[in-house]
Parts: sequence; C-alpha cells; structure tokens
Amino acid sequence: MGAAMAAEAEQERGERATPENWMYRPSGGWTYGQVKELVLPFDWHLVDGNIVVRAMAVWWHNRVRNRLYYQLESARQAPYAVDSKQCIVLDDHNAPQPDVVVFDETGLDIRTVDQIPVEKVVLAVEVVSAGSRLDDRFSKPALYAEAGIASYWRVERDEDGLPVVHEFWLHHETGVYAPSPERPVHAGKLVTGVPFPIEVELGTLTGA
Repeated sequence: MGAAMAAEAEQERGERATPENWMYRPSGGWTYGQVKELVLPFDWHLVDGNIVVRAMAVWWHNRVRNRLYYQLESARQAPYAVDSKQCIVLDDHNAPQPDVVVFDETGLDIRTVDQIPVEKVVLAVEVVSAGSRLDDRFSKPALYAEAGIASYWRVERDEDGLPVVHEFWLHHETGVYAPSPERPVHAGKLVTGVPFPIEVELGTLTGA
C-alpha cells in the first residue's frame, strides 16, 4: 500500500492529522477534531475539510490588522471581547481564522473553552492581501454568512496605500451579506455603531 493510500486509510478510521499526512485529504474531508492539535511550520486553516495554507502576509496587512484590533479593543463595550487570528469552528469541516473577531464573552471561560463558539461571534474582519483576495471577497464571507455571523468587514488597500473598510450586515431573509445601509464603504474614517460605537481615522492604521 502506498504512503497516500495508507494515510487515507488511517484518516478514515478517525486518526488525527499529522505533519506527515495532513496533505492527504480523506474522502470525507478532515474534521476539526482531527486537525485541532496539528502543528505545522506555517499558518493554515480548515475550509471544506481541506487544510489550506495561509499565504504569507505583507507588512501593510499585519500593521493594519494589529492596529485595527487595538482600536476595537479600546472601543469595546461589555459583553464583547476582541481577538486577533483566533480560529472559529463553523462546523465539523470549517475552521477559518479571521484577522480580527469580536464576540460576546458572556458565560465563556478562557481556561476551559477550546475555541470561540460561532454563535457568540458578532463580527469577523478580514484584511485583504495579494494572496487572499478571492478568499476574503467570496469564500470566507459566504462561510461566515452561512454560520450566522451578524457583521463582516473587508479591509482593502486603496491606490494611495490607505485602508478602506467595506461594512456588511447579514441579510436574514436571504442569508447572505449585504452592504451596510448606513455607510457601506468607509474611506478616510470608519464610523459605525455595530457591534458597538467606534470611530477610527483609517490613516492611523498605516501611519507611523
């Protein structure tokens, strides 16, 4: 039996993903239970049962992500908490890792909770980079909407290198994201009341 066939046979019996077999997707796809302890020398997440390598982000992406996280953390109000690069388990075969996530921490204990329950998440934020355009514009928002996450922000880079925030709200009748009716695109300044009031001069996310 070849290495790929042997690895798949083990996976079908419920074996965990390892650094040696993670690339051999079983016929039913990997589950979160099989991959949650997997350690690889690069960032990855689980999408449709596939272990997907996350593209290396550039400095612009990381600075915008980090500073937006701090702005949200500073503005947050109870019962909300803010985290960065935290995996969210949407279902058995999908565990993406938004750049920033806001969630209701009521009843959660960081000492005992493995991951943020998706039903607690109120906002997922993705900062678009060259290697993540399709995922951030189409694949991830579709997954987040299907999971019932109320809000989604997509942060793009404009021609001058400044962040622009596209704000989406979940349309409950269609089950997909629709642009915010109040201000769908924030350029220059982010001003919104969802999930809590916040104002951010977007130039400060990249400036020194």
